[in-house]
Amino acid sequence: MDVIVVGLGAMGSATVHQLARRGVEVLGIDRHSPPHSFGSSHGETRITRRLTLEGTEYVPLAVRSHEWWRRIEAETGASVLTECGVLSLSDLAVDPGAFAVHERAAAAFGIDYELLDAAALRDRFPQFRVETSRVGLLEPGGGFVRPEAAISAQLDLAERYGARLRRGERVLGVEATASAVTVRTDAATYTADQVVLCAGGWLAGLLDDPGLAPLFGVYRQVLHWFELEGSGRDFAPERLPTYIWEGVSRPEEYFYGFPSIDGATLKVATGQLDHRTPGPDQLDRTVAPEEVAAFHRSMIDGRLPQMSARAARSEVCMYTVTPDEAFVIDRLPGSERVLIASPCSGHGFKHSAAIGEALAESVTDGTSTIDLTPFALSRFAR
Repeated sequence: MDVIVVGLGAMGSATVHQLARRGVEVLGIDRHSPPHSFGSSHGETRITRRLTLEGTEYVPLAVRSHEWWRRIEAETGASVLTECGVLSLSDLAVDPGAFAVHERAAAAFGIDYELLDAAALRDRFPQFRVETSRVGLLEPGGGFVRPEAAISAQLDLAERYGARLRRGERVLGVEATASAVTVRTDAATYTADQVVLCAGGWLAGLLDDPGLAPLFGVYRQVLHWFELEGSGRDFAPERLPTYIWEGVSRPEEYFYGFPSIDGATLKVATGQLDHRTPGPDQLDRTVAPEEVAAFHRSMIDGRLPQMSARAARSEVCMYTVTPDEAFVIDRLPGSERVLIASPCSGHGFKHSAAIGEALAESVTDGTSTIDLTPFALSRFAR
């Protein structure tokens, strides 16, 4: 066996797909049956934009991922990418540099965008109720990716190109020597030349290194689908972009949302990094009615007047977050046969198709076309 990929969510499905395309003998293993709702890669929609707030080093990954989504759609017939635009809403009076990273990325990579004042926002997007000081940056080429469809399509392609997949098989341990890697599961033991660990929240449990495990914190996230009052046509992707609402009076008022894909509900969520969870198996997956009411009251009320306080459903997922909220894509220290590509820190899906390609290049060629050095583990030692 050439390569084993552990975890088949956003990163793992992309990696096993790209390896199989290259004719690599690859085995993919997941403790559940992906796509599933137990990790970080579910919930119908994920934001994708090339003008990423996290830094210009991410832009080539987002650009390349868009290219791969379209290619995957053409090869499978799946609907993966919807370019309805991404609208970032902020207050330049409070934060004059709110869009500085976006504008630098746009200039460096030739990405189109528009700046909209409050009057233009009200005219273009009357679905929002905005303050006079509110401004927006619209990236027309952004939008959303359907995570379940993306994972399914890539796993289908992986099998089409010869990959072997083991679903519902739990990895118990990974042991690397100078000559091989052994992966032990609850069903079998496998040996390969290299292993790529894409286990997300379960990554720390696979690392026999007490110094690394604390770098990967697991945080509970709640997604809500609130019911619309009246017609949902004004909230369809043709009329409403994906949006990110930055807090003005309080930073914790940040939330994000999507156009309606069912004509009846709007999905909204926020990043919750206040309370670290011991691990994914201890994650509280129950959403109390009080959580739903508090989210609507603090985030939605007065901003999207046609979104009712009734939630059709709420779901829990998790972020696996590093101390600097950046990725880790690197060889395991002391073992060149083990690659880590998991902690997405809540903003990974938009980059995942390109990361899968870069990992496949690293495995087969020893280097990748896109620079991955900003995501090296050595930055924590510094």
